[in-house]
Order: sequence, then structure tokens, then C-alpha cells
Amino acid sequence: MRNFFYLESGYLILALVILLVTFFVTTRPFMGKGAVKKGMISVSTILAVLIGAHFWITTKRMAEVREAFDRGDKIICESRMIRQGAQSIILSKELGWKLKGDYFVSDAFSRPFFTARCLVYEK
Repeated sequence: MRNFFYLESGYLILALVILLVTFFVTTRPFMGKGAVKKGMISVSTILAVLIGAHFWITTKRMAEVREAFDRGDKIICESRMIRQGAQSIILSKELGWKLKGDYFVSDAFSRPFFTARCLVYEK
């Protein structure tokens, strides 16, 4: 649960904006009686389910990546540092990478990689 706000902060802000728009639209004079209550409940329920599903899928993938790395499998991570050509990097224990918390770190590489931005490399 410690990563929830870190992983979902962008989606939570977007959900807040959507709820504000929903509130604005449902309070207009042309909307029927009870539209605010129905609109806010239905939209907030849908947003909560979508954000919860995204968090569950992401944390499940993070666990799979950690387990695969511990087994010695190769992991592919998105590199936002390199913007041309290959935008990903393949890492493994045999290449000198270590797992510290939720980050892959290496003495030979200048920045860590967050496990949420990685996948198990299957070739």
C-alpha cells in the first residue's frame, strides 16, 4: 500500500478533475432532480474500480519482475534517459544489477530503474 500514491497519483488527480466536471455538469438547470447524487456516485464508483484495477495489475507485474530477477531471468526496463534508437535496457544479476527495494541499481549505470516500468524478458 506504500506505493499506492506514488503509482496512482496521476490517475487520482485526473479522477478529481473528472469528478469536478461531473459535479459542474450535474448541477446545471437542465439536469433532472437527483442528477448530482446519481452522477457523483456512478462516476466515482467507476473511477475507483479503474484505479484499483490499475494498481492491482501494476503491483502484480512488479512482483513477477522481482521473482524473475531472483531466479536469474533477464528483465527489460524502459530507459527514459535514451531518447533515440533503443529506448530499453536489458538487465540481470549476471550483468551486475541488484534489487534494492523496488529499484534495480548497478554500479555501472548512473540511474536506477523502478520495477513498475519493467517486464520479464522472454526470448
